[in-house]
Amino acid sequence: MTRIDQKFAQLRAEGRKGFVAYVMAGDPDYATSLEIVKGLPGAGVDFIELGMPFTDPMADGPTIQLAGQRALEGGQTLQKTLDMVTEFRKGDDTTPIVMMGYYNPIYSRGVERFLADAVAAGIDGLIVVDLPPEEDSELCLPAQAAGLNFIRLATPTTDDARLPKVLQNTSGFVYYVSITGITGAAAPQPVDIAPDVARIKAATDLPVMVGFGISTPEAAEAICGVADGCIVGSAIVKLIGEGKSPAEVLARVADLAAGAHRA
Repeated sequence: MTRIDQKFAQLRAEGRKGFVAYVMAGDPDYATSLEIVKGLPGAGVDFIELGMPFTDPMADGPTIQLAGQRALEGGQTLQKTLDMVTEFRKGDDTTPIVMMGYYNPIYSRGVERFLADAVAAGIDGLIVVDLPPEEDSELCLPAQAAGLNFIRLATPTTDDARLPKVLQNTSGFVYYVSITGITGAAAPQPVDIAPDVARIKAATDLPVMVGFGISTPEAAEAICGVADGCIVGSAIVKLIGEGKSPAEVLARVADLAAGAHRA
């Protein structure tokens, strides 16, 4: 079992929903980013989703695009992102970390080398949004052979014909994208999401986590009421972009996590 599997087992045993916080590695700089990441578990975060800054993101809205630009301008690299996880693991060996991003930096490093380095650093799962199931041999299957979960996205346009293909090599959890669009673009409504979450859960035993557009504790609670948990990114990254201190960012994260855990 990966740390992700273990955490979901713990959440089920406790009758709780899961909360995932996304931050961009290296935003606004390495030291500040590391301080925030280290503080996330204490703020109630069950899973950390760590963004790999990339020059050409296609699923991210303006807030996260700007975070990636800030990180890259601050000197963040894939190696520094791996170093950040290594540093985090010195004080926390239980909180799952999912690395989220695009295939180009991984391909440039070399898949075999990247996977060995990711496992050594203490990464538990990958979300690589520009690799469809048809390309599973490229990264998904090697990642799973290395002991990493490969988490796939399902969307409102993933119909019954496509869903089995999306699920076939997915592990850890299914990331349900609650809206048709980019991150941070609109607020999802539980009444709209519930049927799709139920449809996905009927096709897999994996937990279904809902993300995109969740920005308040109330929204986190409502979404978690119809899913296994929720993912919040843009609302957190926006605070970092506004220059809020790590303490201020973590206080807001704690409010969001508390909302999710009330469900």
